[in-house]
Amino acid sequence: MEKLLEIQNLNVQFDIFGAHVQAVRGVDLELNIGETLAIVGESGSGKSVTSKAIMGLNPMPPGKVTGGKILYNGQDLAHASDKQMQKIRGKEISMIFQDPMTALNPTMKIGKQIMEGLIKHQNLNKHDARARAIELLSLVGIPNPDKRVEEYPHQFSGGMRQRVVIAIALACNPKILIADEPTTALDVTIQAQILDLMRDIQKKTGTAIILITHDLGVVANLANRVAVMYGGKIVETGTLDEIFYHSKHPYTWGLLSSMPRLHAKTDKLLAIPGTPPDLSDPPKGCPFAPRCPYAMKVCQDHMPDYTKVTDTQKTACWLLDSRAPKVEPPKTVVVGGN
Repeated sequence: MEKLLEIQNLNVQFDIFGAHVQAVRGVDLELNIGETLAIVGESGSGKSVTSKAIMGLNPMPPGKVTGGKILYNGQDLAHASDKQMQKIRGKEISMIFQDPMTALNPTMKIGKQIMEGLIKHQNLNKHDARARAIELLSLVGIPNPDKRVEEYPHQFSGGMRQRVVIAIALACNPKILIADEPTTALDVTIQAQILDLMRDIQKKTGTAIILITHDLGVVANLANRVAVMYGGKIVETGTLDEIFYHSKHPYTWGLLSSMPRLHAKTDKLLAIPGTPPDLSDPPKGCPFAPRCPYAMKVCQDHMPDYTKVTDTQKTACWLLDSRAPKVEPPKTVVVGGN
């Protein structure tokens, strides 16, 4: 598949109260045309910081890119000026934010908020921009769009507000859509509707999606490929089936084991013991080693290189070294096929 976006050795640091928090450490990722890439991991693993670095939205200061490249159409977005990024945000790359109520301006009508990007990036006049706003509201499944275009955010339900945010993100036909926890604040029924909507929009527009989430159920419903992130690093990447059924990293096993199961024999949810590392003083070895039940001394002392498992899967874990003891995934993880 043809690459649309490539992240090379990205490092992002936040200087807060005298501490240097290394939120993203040497991340390598690529996004292909028309696919959905999910980035998963616990809160604080660096998922949102990585996505906001693509958009140039990490606050400067305290946040700054300290190394690496974000290549899009031959341009390095990691070192682009704010003026250059203004031409890309919304037009080439758009973002669906986690909380639609804070993403929308409560004092502006919905139609005007959609029209802003159309007027700026598509050079449409107000009449044509309004007509396009109505089309977009219809596209995302909002009834009576010609009337609702004149309403304010507080007049919409949570699910409808999220649809409006998606309409704004799609207004200029972006090539990349970044969805940062797009269904977190929604109930299960509305969540399913939003996921169906995103799938439908992707089929119609061919937009590539970067999905930021900690919900593996959402990943299973939407993603083609998955990148597992922990402690500011990518610890495993692969296709959806490879991550869900043939994962090799103990952290991925922990995430999969913690998923609730309908027919489980116990009503207790499994959890990964311990807490994520302090990234103001990151470990020199594998960041998951202190919480890993299979950790060896080398895990504490040295960060493992990636091992190529298949042409599409790679894992950073010392257990894949030929000298390591053989370890089987826990029984709570489905392996070997679906």
